[in-house]
Amino acid sequence: MIAIKDRVRFVETDLMGVVHHSNYLRWFEMARVEYLRRANVMLPELIAAGILFPITDVQCRYVQPARFDEIVRVEAELVDFSRVKLCFSYRVLRDTDDILLAEGATKNVFTGANGKIARLPQLYFDRIEALRQVKDGGVS
Repeated sequence: MIAIKDRVRFVETDLMGVVHHSNYLRWFEMARVEYLRRANVMLPELIAAGILFPITDVQCRYVQPARFDEIVRVEAELVDFSRVKLCFSYRVLRDTDDILLAEGATKNVFTGANGKIARLPQLYFDRIEALRQVKDGGVS
């Protein structure tokens, strides 16, 4: 599991001062990319190798609202992984009091540039699997 922290920007809120629901998916992505970065898997390198990983499923359950200027912590855990897919679960918490704001999940599949399912090269698989085996990837 890894976690990132981010401060809610005014532009991310609606007229009620509450974070718009779409931003949670963006925060999921930020945590997912950070997870891969900590595994030494850089997206530009994967893309240059012809490997893409589109999302095929996303879920989000909203529990409490996040508001402008709060610091949120987004935790990402890789819960299922193979050479053809990545499945993450997420928790978004208000950092000051650990209140759960939202939780969700994503499923990505690896494809080639043609959109057909492709197997992740062993080098990248090994890097991700090594991080997955670590109980706590750290908090930034």
